[in-house]
Amino acid sequence: MADDNFENDIENENDTDDMEVEIYTLTDEDGKESDFELIGRIDQDGQSYVALAPVDSDEENEGNENDEEAGFVVLKVVEEDGEEIFVTIDDDEEFDRIADIFEDELMQDLDYDGETETETEEE
Repeated sequence: MADDNFENDIENENDTDDMEVEIYTLTDEDGKESDFELIGRIDQDGQSYVALAPVDSDEENEGNENDEEAGFVVLKVVEEDGEEIFVTIDDDEEFDRIADIFEDELMQDLDYDGETETETEEE
């Protein structure tokens, strides 16, 4: 596979009925490991995608260029040797389309207090 694939080690650290938080450790092409929380998963045109947010840590976020703009990363889910792995989306159009879907979905979740909705209407 391509060098820019991320391998994921599933580490569901909070395996309780009250909190179902899924934490994944991603390893980039340089071998650097970072923890991410699953914040969304969608199936689009027969393909699965995930949105992952970096786990809050002052040390990890210093100088981290991956989450500068959106605060989350979007990856494609593929099966390799019977296991799910996350890979980068190489096609710009595909990435933009999927990122827009996640942004819309995640923004709807943030509209519960009405502030974002009001700000959007004024623009």
